[in-house]
Amino acid sequence: MSFSVKIAKSRGMCAGVERAIQTVKNAILKFPQKNVYVLHEVVHNKHVVDDLRSEGAHFVDSLDEVPDNSVLIFSAHGVGISTFEAAKARDLTIVDATCPVVSVIHKKMNKAGLKGMDAVVIGHKGHQEVVGTIGQYTGDASKVHIIISADDVSLLNIDGDNAMFATQTTLSIDETRLTVEALKKKYPNIQGPKADDTCRATQVRQNAVKELARSCDLVLIAGSANSSNSNRLKEVALNEGALAYLIDDSSQIEISWFNNVTTVGLSAGASAPQYVVDEIVDYLKQNGASSVEEVGSDLKEKSFPLPKEVHL
Repeated sequence: MSFSVKIAKSRGMCAGVERAIQTVKNAILKFPQKNVYVLHEVVHNKHVVDDLRSEGAHFVDSLDEVPDNSVLIFSAHGVGISTFEAAKARDLTIVDATCPVVSVIHKKMNKAGLKGMDAVVIGHKGHQEVVGTIGQYTGDASKVHIIISADDVSLLNIDGDNAMFATQTTLSIDETRLTVEALKKKYPNIQGPKADDTCRATQVRQNAVKELARSCDLVLIAGSANSSNSNRLKEVALNEGALAYLIDDSSQIEISWFNNVTTVGLSAGASAPQYVVDEIVDYLKQNGASSVEEVGSDLKEKSFPLPKEVHL
């Protein structure tokens, strides 16, 4: 068994993820006398969460699990206004690690609620980012509508002259485009971005995987199963005709995947650490990889400043 490996240069942690992780690390250092709690997973990656837990962070699913006199960090996905207000009413040191790109969408939802507009959110119902986004709407909850596909648009019944839309930042740019086109066709005056709110990091990674999949028989995506952007990368590869698997690390690889495969592609979701990619490469070298090369354009990633509460 022998195959070549191509690794997408544009891969791995985005600026919002790096900011969220460093926020937790700094909080642990800055508040040594307090326990640091994170509401939900700070980012959707098993290894990142396990690493931070080993450093002293506690991950919870409810404010009720957070004791008084603790540090509370909101994850990169953001939370709704009611959650924020409930936390403020407690004896807690609050640090908001919401990705700045998501925060921009929150402000749009705030304004829509104040104006009583219908708000259409294109995203996966129940995903933490979507829950946080709709939780930013302060008006009549019946005016908030969550859709995902172009077919869902036909079921909408809103005032298109007093409506806006926003999208989850980690969606498939190709599928989201179809939904946005259907929405604008039905409601020409609806307010929103020209295309969608998919963040640049998501777009760059999806385009890189699209190019990768066109020259590979099999594509591996390093990322966790609950990571939306990682799942979208897998879907992009599949749509280009390659076999594709989403894996946390090499322990989930099955050697049979490489039967009759000549070229393996590798990329990583926006919350996957580089050391996981390195570990997968080592596995591939030990199990048939004859060559390894990086392909595509370099990732030009900007950075976001940390929340002032955790400046050291």
